Amino acid sequence: MTLTRILLPLAGLLLLWQGIVALTAVPPYILPPPARVASALVQQHALILGHALTTAVEILLGLLIGTLLGALAATSLAYFPPARRWLLPLLVVSQAIPVFALAPILVLWLGYGLASKVAMAVLIIFFPVVATFYDGLRRTEPGWIDLAATMQASRWAVLRHVRVPGALPAFASGLRVATAVAPIGAVVGEWVGSSAGLGYLMLHANGRMQTDLMFAALATLAVLALLLYVAVDRALRRALPWQPDTATPLP
Repeated sequence: MTLTRILLPLAGLLLLWQGIVALTAVPPYILPPPARVASALVQQHALILGHALTTAVEILLGLLIGTLLGALAATSLAYFPPARRWLLPLLVVSQAIPVFALAPILVLWLGYGLASKVAMAVLIIFFPVVATFYDGLRRTEPGWIDLAATMQASRWAVLRHVRVPGALPAFASGLRVATAVAPIGAVVGEWVGSSAGLGYLMLHANGRMQTDLMFAALATLAVLALLLYVAVDRALRRALPWQPDTATPLP
C-alpha cells in the first residue's frame, strides 16, 4: 500500500467534506469543516494522543490474544473430531449474537478497565482467524499429505511441516480481516463504560457538543487503524513472500 494510494482518496474525501459544508451551510456543531477539525487536532493533540495510546494498547492486546486463541481453536477443530463436533456449532451460533450486546456484560464482569475492552476486541477478532485458518488446514494439497504418509511422517510432523505452512495464506487473509475490525471491539467497549480511550473521548465530546473534537478523535482512530493494517500487511508479506502482490485477474 503506497503513500499515494492513501493520500489521493484522503484528499478526495476532504474535498467532498468541504464541499458538503459549503453547499449546505450546515452548522459547525453538526458537521464542522475540515479546517476546524484540524484546529482541534492541533490544539488538543496532547489530550487526543493520550487517549489514542490507551485505545492502541487495547487493540494490540486484543489482536494478539484473539489471534493466538483463534489459531489454537482452528487447529483443535482440524485435528480433533470430538472438539469439532462440539465447538463448531458453538462458533456458528455465537455469530448470531450481536457482539455489541455483550459489551455491557463484559464491563459488568471485568470492570471499566483494560480487561473488558481487550475481551471485546478478542471476541470480534476471534472468528475471522478461526474460520480462515481452519479452512486452510482442511484444504491442504492432498498430494502433500500422500507424500508425508509415504515418508511415514508422524501426525505432528504433518501438522508442522505440511498443513500449517499450506494454511498460512488463508491465515494471513483472516489476520488482515481481524486487523481491520479490531478497533471496533475496543471502541464499543469504551462507549459502554470506560474512563479513557478514543471511544470515551468521542462520547464525552459528543455530550458537550464539541463536534470538532469528536471528529478529531474519529480521524485519529482512522489513522491508527490504517497504520496498524499497513504494519500487519507488510509483516505478512515479508513472512509469506510467496503470496502474490495482486490477485489473478478473472478470465
